[in-house]
Amino acid sequence: MELWNSTVRRDFILVGILNDCAFPELLCATITVLYMLALISNSLLLLVITMDTRLHVPMYQLLGQLSLMDLLFTSVVTPKALVDFLRREYIISFEGCALQMFLALTLGSAEDLLLAFMAYDRYVAICHPLNYMVYMRPRVCWLMVATSWILALLSALGYTIYTMHYPFCKALEIRHLLCEIPPLLKLACADSSKYELLVYVTGVTFLLLPLTTIAASYTLILFTVLHMPTNEGKKKALVTCSSHLTVVGMFYGAATFMYVLPSSFHSPKQDNIISVFYTIVTPALNPLIYSLRNKEVMGALRRVLGRYVLLAHSTP
Repeated sequence: MELWNSTVRRDFILVGILNDCAFPELLCATITVLYMLALISNSLLLLVITMDTRLHVPMYQLLGQLSLMDLLFTSVVTPKALVDFLRREYIISFEGCALQMFLALTLGSAEDLLLAFMAYDRYVAICHPLNYMVYMRPRVCWLMVATSWILALLSALGYTIYTMHYPFCKALEIRHLLCEIPPLLKLACADSSKYELLVYVTGVTFLLLPLTTIAASYTLILFTVLHMPTNEGKKKALVTCSSHLTVVGMFYGAATFMYVLPSSFHSPKQDNIISVFYTIVTPALNPLIYSLRNKEVMGALRRVLGRYVLLAHSTP
């Protein structure tokens, strides 16, 4: 099979799920609605957390970072997929593919780490409430945020550079919603088996370490909740934690399927469905899961929106 040098500028053909389904127009409309929902809900949550001083606490600062990551993640993938489908042009340049991979890996990895820090925050709030502002003082909170971003950036940079250095075959059709490591390696003409093993091992490690922290945090939380004297306290703690556990389940379920399951379990159609789930569906649902189950967020939302309504009415 004819090869081409990956250092030479060459376009890929990005064939996503919109080209493989029976009703592409209906799916396109659904994805558009979900993307608009993700934009509006995450932007509103960020606005509320920024504007309402009552939410200037570590729990909501971390939640604001989650909304920012979701907003950026879905924007890296969804607009291009929709525009390509409407224009019937599915080209992405070599550089564009590398950039999309880097951004997607950065945001996905950062969210992976942030969810673990959010679990630790819930552990401290429920198991050590009197020392919460000591263990989760602003400096510690922002150190968690910085750690998530920096480690994710470094990891994504290494993966992207090494993945894109491979020579690719001439049939440069990526049967996936976005440029990611597994579908790109299928186009590599050189032997990538050792690198695939490395991706698998590091992927498992990158997922399992935060997941272990989350599991340990919620095990300790459960023991604490079971010993709470009042049912009201138990209910409040469980409601607060259930939102985070729902988000954790959606994120880690999709990430495990994509990066932990062996390639023999994968098919282009399944991978596309999973990619739609974690790049479009999850960012749209996350802010709704947190806000609809949280009276403080809903109260802050009413206050902020009420403030803007009053300002609009008072402006001549």
